[in-house]
Amino acid sequence: MRRSKTSNLKIFAKATTDRQLLGTLKNMNAMSGDNLARFVPPGAKAEMLQVIAFLDSLNDELDDLVDLSGPNPNLRMVLDLMRGHFEGKLVTPTSLIGASRAPYATANRRLKDMLESGLIEQRPRTKTGKSFSLHPSDKLMDQWSQLAGRVRRLAQARLIDSETTDDTEDYYFGNSYLAAKSIPPLQVLSEALKLAGGLRVLVHGDPTFMVMDNLKRQFEHTVGTQIHQRAFSIDRLRTEAVRNAARSVSRYDIIAVDLPWVGAFAEDGILMPLDEAMDLGRLDPADFHTAGWQAAQWGGKLFGVPAQTTPELLFYRTDLFEKAGLTPPATTDGLLAAARALHDPQNGRYGIAWNAARGTALGHTILMTLADFGQPILDLPRQAGGFDTQSLADRNYRVTIDTAAGLRAAEFLLELLQYSPPEILSMSWYERIRPYAAGRVAMAYGYTLLAPYFELDDASPARGQTGYLPHPAGPGGSPIAPVGGYLLGLPANLPADRIPAAVEALLVFTSPAAQKLFVQNGGRTNPRYSVGSDPDVRRISPIFEAMDAMSWRDELQFWPRPPVPEINEIIQICGEEFHDMLRGIIPPREALRRAQGRADAVIENIGST
Repeated sequence: MRRSKTSNLKIFAKATTDRQLLGTLKNMNAMSGDNLARFVPPGAKAEMLQVIAFLDSLNDELDDLVDLSGPNPNLRMVLDLMRGHFEGKLVTPTSLIGASRAPYATANRRLKDMLESGLIEQRPRTKTGKSFSLHPSDKLMDQWSQLAGRVRRLAQARLIDSETTDDTEDYYFGNSYLAAKSIPPLQVLSEALKLAGGLRVLVHGDPTFMVMDNLKRQFEHTVGTQIHQRAFSIDRLRTEAVRNAARSVSRYDIIAVDLPWVGAFAEDGILMPLDEAMDLGRLDPADFHTAGWQAAQWGGKLFGVPAQTTPELLFYRTDLFEKAGLTPPATTDGLLAAARALHDPQNGRYGIAWNAARGTALGHTILMTLADFGQPILDLPRQAGGFDTQSLADRNYRVTIDTAAGLRAAEFLLELLQYSPPEILSMSWYERIRPYAAGRVAMAYGYTLLAPYFELDDASPARGQTGYLPHPAGPGGSPIAPVGGYLLGLPANLPADRIPAAVEALLVFTSPAAQKLFVQNGGRTNPRYSVGSDPDVRRISPIFEAMDAMSWRDELQFWPRPPVPEINEIIQICGEEFHDMLRGIIPPREALRRAQGRADAVIENIGST
């Protein structure tokens, strides 16, 4: 079939977006977090600007149709106001009157009418309150969304020949905000944040936070102040957060915190309990995935707001499974059978990739594999759906590594090693996903935030051919999706006069509208149910529907990496001792014994201080 010119342009724009994001992702692991290349995908903003450009051009044509036609100042001003909102540009009464193309007195009257009818909001630009910026109100945003929807439907019904295009359902005229239950666009704050020097944010240099950085202008427009974001690799991020806590006054208003750090950061006074700074009801706690919300707490207090909830899943090639007549594995035995069947090293294809690099990477694998066999790394009490972590702050726990379940987990990894790439013992976060995206492995364990590696790469054999599963379960376990990700929290040493503005920014960054924006611009993490159920988000990637289903089945769990203060050292110990086991230096029972002894010493030493 022939494809319309409009459709070709849309497809080219999306391909350009995907290549930009993919190029960034492919270089991330070779760069320090604070020097990551920026990518600026058009995303949802471009869809709304497309509607504005269309109506603007149509307005020009209608104005010039006959000599008696004149400008429509109301529509002109609405278009200019909406364009400024989506591009993050300042709109003033003077600029809006100029955009109307009507005489000054006429345009001024129309502007006052729009203000009085509640279509436009004013935000003071100066301390005197005599100068204002103009922004669309919630009422206008709602009317705009309805108009954009009608424009799309009319264009499809009247202008698109269904016989000349095979993808009319893909046309975008602002549709990403229009379907039933769609989350509306990000709305500007009624008052600009008053922060000397602007808002200062410390984050991790991962794809989701880089999307946030690339949308910096829009977020600055939303909160009304400059945003200064520093992004570090995970180790440097933790070091900088600890160093910042030692300062008399925090250099940052908001900091990103990896979930396993919560206990240590709470105990060491690095983070402020949020109930001391805000009404927690404003966050809409019920909208957050339960595992992510629970992971943000320590000792019954909330120390951050989930900004990324990214479970580790099993990615598998649906086309290869279908060709081989295999069913998606639900058990570790099924996983081994599938890896064995698809392992074909003579033709450059391997069964599975996973975190096996010495230290932190393999340490995480050990904790999650223990969980696959029904055992947490600590002796947590059982409860419905998993294990109870509510009393971790009491510090009454011990390490459980050298157990029967631990031995089964170790032997499983040794067998998995047989169907892995030859460089498996140096593979970590990015290294395990790159060969999957390239088609060199049939399965890979990976966090959802790295899915753009193959979801956005036209050349990847895995694009459109990937299924998403929780970890297959071993004997004694059940399928789970161990939750990772980041919180955004307030430093405990943040000056009191900056706390109210930091809270408002925190609410903006973690809002459903912001989270949807991250997804539309390349993110693959989501902490909220409302975002995962948004029809526009579900169209972007099957990850979100799969993740929501896992959450409702109680498979999203954070207990595999309990956020106790000692967890980083325990992870490191496991990553060292079990790496020796995988290399054949020591047998499984010796690896278990050594790891147990060293981890016990860590807890005893910290408990005695």
